[in-house]
Amino acid sequence: MRITTSQFFNRSVGQLATLNGQADKLQSQIATGKRLTGAADDTIAYQRLAGIKRATADDAAYTSNIDFAQSLLDQSDSTLSSITTQLQRANEYAVQAANGTLSPSDRESIAVSLDGILDHLLSLANTKDTRGQPLFGGTSGDTAFARAADGTVSYVGAGDTSSIPIGADTNIQVGTDGAKIFGGNGSTPDMFATIKGLADALRSGGDTSSAMDDIQASLNKITTAQASIGARGARLDLEKSRLTDLAASRDVTRSQLEDTDVTTAITELQKTLTALQATQASFTKLEGLSLFDYLR
Repeated sequence: MRITTSQFFNRSVGQLATLNGQADKLQSQIATGKRLTGAADDTIAYQRLAGIKRATADDAAYTSNIDFAQSLLDQSDSTLSSITTQLQRANEYAVQAANGTLSPSDRESIAVSLDGILDHLLSLANTKDTRGQPLFGGTSGDTAFARAADGTVSYVGAGDTSSIPIGADTNIQVGTDGAKIFGGNGSTPDMFATIKGLADALRSGGDTSSAMDDIQASLNKITTAQASIGARGARLDLEKSRLTDLAASRDVTRSQLEDTDVTTAITELQKTLTALQATQASFTKLEGLSLFDYLR
């Protein structure tokens, strides 16, 4: 009987190399928790995983934009609340101004207080966001409102109200058009003109009867603007919740494609190590046999 020892040796060495490779791979999967380390492991799964990672990165950017947009809307809402407080104070002074028994000094005192309210309102209307842009002044202006030498206030903002992308082909407006809320562009009522006019009328002894109605109209505009901000905030909450749900679903799919099933991997490793030990033992035993042993 002719024995081809080279074939036996090569086949045994190949089996040992294959089993060693399988054992190393399983041990690496268990240690890292990752089933896929490259496209060669599973081309289709690797391509799907790459798509999931791109989508996850995009949604992370959108989520960051949503948080930023919400912060801008919150800042606008808070600023409008402060403006409301100032207008309510102005309305209280307008009620006092309607009292025909006020002395000239009383009227001057109220006018001075109204001057302070006007200054405060102008400062609030020119509030800037964290980007350095005016909250109520469009996208390209450095300030929203300016006061002329004669004390009149005008809108000087420029550009459309700013918007931020919060999804694929989805933007949300985060800016608020100051001219529509405060006036200063010839609109009625003009918040600044109302307060200034009331102060001027108190000093000159003029008619103050329309002030309360005009202030109330300004308050109504603030309320409408805050309702719009609230609606946009609710939309942001819904979009963020949607992205959170998508991320959770995507992570399940990613895990199924990429992560190691540790229980299964340990079982396979034990089987592979058992086969490896058996093959090594057989190879060692058979390698030691001589031709005489085969012929006995």
